[in-house]
Amino acid sequence: MPKISPMSQVHPDAVLHDDAEIGPFCVVGPHVKIGPACRLLSHVVITGRTTIGKDNIFYPHCVVGGDPQDRKYRGSDTRLEIGDGNRIREHATIHTGTEIGGGCTRIGNNNLIMINCHLAHDVQIGNYCILANNVMLAGHVVCGDGVNMGGSVGVHHFVTIGEFAYIGGLTRIRKDVPPFVKIDERERVRALNKEGLARAGFSREDIMAVKSACRRLFGRGRTLAAAMKVMAEENGHNPQVKKLLDFLHRRDLGVHGRYLEGRRTVESLTPPALR
Repeated sequence: MPKISPMSQVHPDAVLHDDAEIGPFCVVGPHVKIGPACRLLSHVVITGRTTIGKDNIFYPHCVVGGDPQDRKYRGSDTRLEIGDGNRIREHATIHTGTEIGGGCTRIGNNNLIMINCHLAHDVQIGNYCILANNVMLAGHVVCGDGVNMGGSVGVHHFVTIGEFAYIGGLTRIRKDVPPFVKIDERERVRALNKEGLARAGFSREDIMAVKSACRRLFGRGRTLAAAMKVMAEENGHNPQVKKLLDFLHRRDLGVHGRYLEGRRTVESLTPPALR
């Protein structure tokens, strides 16, 4: 049987794995499913239609599965799905999805969500991401794998952040962030996230190809459109460079530099790769 503190309130309809642990002063709602080896340390609230995988730790005063802060939300049965191996630190808040956003907020595997972070409705987080203290993600934000955000980063709704991007603290993100790059406090590409790519196991050949591409794409001397055309002709065969170029082309199709912003009237805004 799950280990449940007598000082916690767990709804009888909640589904808990036999080796889940619920510490004191926690509240678990009726539509919650908690997988094996999960731990709620104390004062944790998990509500809504929330499904949690294995080996997740929830620290005191985090609130998971709350209703969206969206005026269009009318109480429908939208969901929150959390994968495996995540660490949700103190006072973090994660909301369920909305009907227009695909109905589900998703958190992948092995992410670290630090103190006082907020993940709004329909956010999609990949794997191995780090969100430092006070990071705020507005609705419909999509983060690829390996994204690293410094403290107090604020991300505009419908922004897509490419995989292994590194965003410096106190940065305001209003347009899609290309994969593999470092972004400074003025929302400019500062450099390649070379260390992050090396730690993730990218080959030296791929790192050098993307580094050369970033220097030519985001350096001075020519417009981004002209640089993209040259790069596609000269070095577009490298799969990582092609991924970078495809991302930039897609961003140009959006509104205000946000690809998903241009799809707001589409029935489902959830990216196919993250469904």
